[in-house]
Amino acid sequence: METTLTRQRRFVTPRPDETLEALAARAMPGEPLESAKEQIKGWNLHIFAMRKPRGLLLGSDVVFVEPPLA
Repeated sequence: METTLTRQRRFVTPRPDETLEALAARAMPGEPLESAKEQIKGWNLHIFAMRKPRGLLLGSDVVFVEPPLA
């Protein structure tokens, strides 16, 4: 049986001590920094709305860097 893989949503994991600014610049280099930060916040409410302290990035986080595909 042959299985076809579907395209998955792009994501990155934070590097040690990486800030949102650094992650946005690395993951979305063609996007203005403020716009990239706001988009990442909107696509990752599990990090930026629920975590204390807010926006703390952990190395185990899955940070989506594009909107949902569906």
